[in-house]
Amino acid sequence: MHTASVFIELGSVILVLGLLGRIAGRYGLSPIPLYLLGGLAFGRGGLLPLSASEEFVATGAEIGVVLLLLMLGLEYTAADLVTNLKAQYPAGAVDFLLNALPGAAAALLLGWGPVAAVVLAGVTWISSSGVIAKVLGDLGRLGNRETPVILSILVLEDLAMAVYLPILTAVLAGAGLVAGSITLAIALATAGAVLFAALRYGRLISRFVSHDDPEKLLLVVLGLTLLVAGLAQQLQVSAAVGAFLVGIALSGEAAEGAHILLSPLRDLFAAVFFVFFGLSTDPTSIPPVLLPALLLAVATALTKVATGYWAARRAGIAARGRWRAGGALVSRGEFSIVIAGLAVTAGIEPALGPLATAYVLILVVTGPLAARYTQPAVERLGALSGRRRAARWAPAGTAASADAAVVAGSTAGAGAAPAASAVAGATVASATVGGGTVAETPDEAVNGVAS
Repeated sequence: MHTASVFIELGSVILVLGLLGRIAGRYGLSPIPLYLLGGLAFGRGGLLPLSASEEFVATGAEIGVVLLLLMLGLEYTAADLVTNLKAQYPAGAVDFLLNALPGAAAALLLGWGPVAAVVLAGVTWISSSGVIAKVLGDLGRLGNRETPVILSILVLEDLAMAVYLPILTAVLAGAGLVAGSITLAIALATAGAVLFAALRYGRLISRFVSHDDPEKLLLVVLGLTLLVAGLAQQLQVSAAVGAFLVGIALSGEAAEGAHILLSPLRDLFAAVFFVFFGLSTDPTSIPPVLLPALLLAVATALTKVATGYWAARRAGIAARGRWRAGGALVSRGEFSIVIAGLAVTAGIEPALGPLATAYVLILVVTGPLAARYTQPAVERLGALSGRRRAARWAPAGTAASADAAVVAGSTAGAGAAPAASAVAGATVASATVGGGTVAETPDEAVNGVAS
């Protein structure tokens, strides 16, 4: 009878998740907020609390985190990571300062103490690689010049997790300075060893794992990932970091095949993970922290836009691309929930889980909108401000022509003469996004001229 209850509850949850995913896909949204809301509905204090399948869902949630990090690691090679570290580490430092410090400050202002400050700093720091990658694909921006800058920042954040998560684990466990230093040293040594092995012997490792039979490839990769994740957990290093390093070590055909085979499993267990986080949060605890979550979301959305703008400007990207880069980084998601989930399990601050849930819900919904509309909104505000200045200073009778000149200037680009672009032989590459057209000319891309 117990088995029947587990099947009924699991079947109901998975069916509801599938329907929620369809609804999100129909409106071009990330399904993560709907999964979190589903978890709130099925959790304690919700409409239909689960009982029989709660233990299974908890185990599935841990597997979901492992698979999320494995799939993320499969996206990159060790050589890519080393190159990104050398070229974009200043952007990673700016990203940390602008986005982690507001979270830490908020925790201290709320009186939660230094441990909660370390947790909330991670929650506000890390953007959602999964949501951002999907949004860039949906908007047709994967080939844009600002996209490598965005991906470099995401890679640096993912690498930083290999250091941050062991520190967080030690802090949450109440480890002293010596124990925490040992944990960090083990994490760094493990990450360094895996990166060295991937750089030096990546082809041999991938050749050993690779197989023409999809079944055997799936079993070997999944078994290796869970084994390494378990060993990492035993060494007081995050299981998620272990899975991420396994993904980095694989490349070529092995990585491509594993990505195809494991994607459905990742989607299933990741959805279970988001549901489980919602299950662990009492819906009645969210309204009291909704205002702080909203204020924190607004502040860190602006700091992410500033981060992307600065990094794209440093890379010589035109003004349009800078604003697009900033807007694309706003989304928070899986990593923020992973970090908050560790804190909830440790029981350091009852209000931290609800605040993190509300925070992620706000930014995972508004993030795709920021990616789509930040650049057009800035251009419209600039054009409006220009028209007002022109009307203020233009002689009587010439205001209309001044307005027309400003509109033409905002269309052709600030300081960019259409005639000069034509002489240079520039061609306009337009990408239709949500019914609008985003255009960037080669001379803008090379010279960084705002379009």
